[in-house]
Amino acid sequence: MENVLRFRRAAAAAAAPSDSPDDAAPVEDDTAAAAAGAEAVVAPEDGVSMATDTAEEGGESTGEAIKNKMTEILNQLPSESGIPMWAIVCIGIVALLLLLCCCFCICKKCCKRRKGKKGKGVIDIKGLQLPGGTYKDKIQPDLEELEVNMEDNEDAESVKSEVKLGKLQFSLDYDFQKSELTVGVIQAADLPGMDMSGTSDPYVKVYLLPDKKKKHETKVHRKTNNPVFNETFVFKNVPYADMGSKILTFSIYDFDRFSKHDQIGIIKVPLQSVDLGRCVEEWRDLCSPESDSEKENKLGDICFSLRYVPTAGKLTIVILEAKNLKKMDVGGLSDPYVKIYLMMGGKRLKKHKTTVKKNTLSPYYNESFSFEVPEENLKKVSVIVTVVDYDKIGSSDAIGRVILGCSATGSELKHWSDMLANPRRPIANWHTLQDPEPEK
Repeated sequence: MENVLRFRRAAAAAAAPSDSPDDAAPVEDDTAAAAAGAEAVVAPEDGVSMATDTAEEGGESTGEAIKNKMTEILNQLPSESGIPMWAIVCIGIVALLLLLCCCFCICKKCCKRRKGKKGKGVIDIKGLQLPGGTYKDKIQPDLEELEVNMEDNEDAESVKSEVKLGKLQFSLDYDFQKSELTVGVIQAADLPGMDMSGTSDPYVKVYLLPDKKKKHETKVHRKTNNPVFNETFVFKNVPYADMGSKILTFSIYDFDRFSKHDQIGIIKVPLQSVDLGRCVEEWRDLCSPESDSEKENKLGDICFSLRYVPTAGKLTIVILEAKNLKKMDVGGLSDPYVKIYLMMGGKRLKKHKTTVKKNTLSPYYNESFSFEVPEENLKKVSVIVTVVDYDKIGSSDAIGRVILGCSATGSELKHWSDMLANPRRPIANWHTLQDPEPEK
């Protein structure tokens, strides 16, 4: 537009070169007016474009201002707080992760609640419409059905509770003229494995109750669960009139060289129920020894060795181990240790004790103790071995004890005699703990 106006001005000037300034003025005014009109025509477009540019510049300036402000704050944080920039970035990332986790948990809870609400009130109509399957029947079944189910459960439990201990084949033959009962132990089958290898070392004890005076034993058969004995024993001087009150008993044991022999099972045959007029041979199942008689060992067993050297006058006791001790603590265990007293004339001459074994009913010690006992005093002294449960608070409780010496009885006296008969040689044996007396 400006070029057009210039062109017009040049043309007008060329057409009237000799005109005076007064005449030229109107022309200039006309030219100015035309230019103003042209500018006025163009003005609306320029105004729109300028307004748009201003708005864009304003938006850009606002975004840049916010960005600059944030950058300024971030740059000032390290200097003001003393925290490096990398630490600030890490804190921001952790905060973002925590926020995301919270959002996830909230969404998950909401979904679960919705599912729960949808599941409520849903009724299995097909199940309710089954023949004989009304809602009441499903909630409260007949008493007859309950009784049948209870009987089935009892039968199942009784089958589970039955433990197979094997069976024994034996024979009986009574001689009326000699008043002798001949008992044959033929074989056993399906005995349980009592050793780590899954086998046993079985042997059989045969005796008559209630007197139990004479016992017979078979040989030990090594590492087998189906031993064949084929041994015969004779009970003499058993009148036929007394046979009705006698009970023939077979007790099968597992032999153990270093510990007390374990009883596998027992068979009791009341002779009044046997036809002694003929030779009897039959198989019978073994019964659990616990169901027929009370356990002899209620307090536990202890194993130790005795050794006496006459030339040095030295008595050595080695406490080896104990097993099946009585439960003394609330948790069903004990903290056992062993006290050894050397006694003479009711007075304690010397004492020793082992270390405490925590939380066990079958402790292993293998600890040795020595006493100086002249040979002339061996008949006067006695040794008391007491197993004690250790308690941190209060006094310790005695579990059981064993008394050895020339004044002892039973297996304790035999152990002491074997020690004296074999000087310089350690003699080991198991003993059953007896009730302890309160210590003074």
